Amino acid sequence: MLHIIYLIAISAEAGSGALTAMRRKMDVFGVALVGTVTALGGGSVRDMLLGHYPLGWVQHPEYLLFTVGAALAAAAAAQLLQRLKSAFLLLDALGLVAFSIIGCDVAAAAGVHVAVVVLMGMITGTAGGLLRDIVCNQVPLVLRRDLYATVALATGALYMAQLHYGVGRDVATLVALAAGFGLRLAALRMSLALPVPGRGRPGALDAAGGEG
Repeated sequence: MLHIIYLIAISAEAGSGALTAMRRKMDVFGVALVGTVTALGGGSVRDMLLGHYPLGWVQHPEYLLFTVGAALAAAAAAQLLQRLKSAFLLLDALGLVAFSIIGCDVAAAAGVHVAVVVLMGMITGTAGGLLRDIVCNQVPLVLRRDLYATVALATGALYMAQLHYGVGRDVATLVALAAGFGLRLAALRMSLALPVPGRGRPGALDAAGGEG
């Protein structure tokens, strides 16, 4: 099942990258590049941190072709959509939670501590989108106010907790996927966010740094 989830995740993230590139008026090469970086970037960062070589897409170069195809397909389908932003957010949410689960599974197989496992899940889920936004010269989604990295952490923690208590891997995957996706959509719809330091106190940050 995780292989199927992986293909869904890289397709979703490649699509989100392609839509971002289109909104930035990039050409076909830019669309394919940003889509590929978004889809494969999170796993690459995770594998480098874990010392897991060769990287997944190096060992399986067919994933490059798959992500390029998914990015171009999303770009073509986007011409039929009136609201690119909604499509982007849905694809990004799906990729976020799916990659979080996959990242946890890969890290757990490496034998690291469970806290590191959950952290690697978050990195897998968010790093691709972070690279996408940096390449597209915009504030990364992970640094904005609505819940994003928190969703990845919660998804990974739920997945690992289920495995710890003996829930079957397939069931745990589906439950974590549904819960994480639902939480991300709820955060978007209801503007759920973490507290912002200094908010509601105009000039507080200026005052704190005002003394030379």
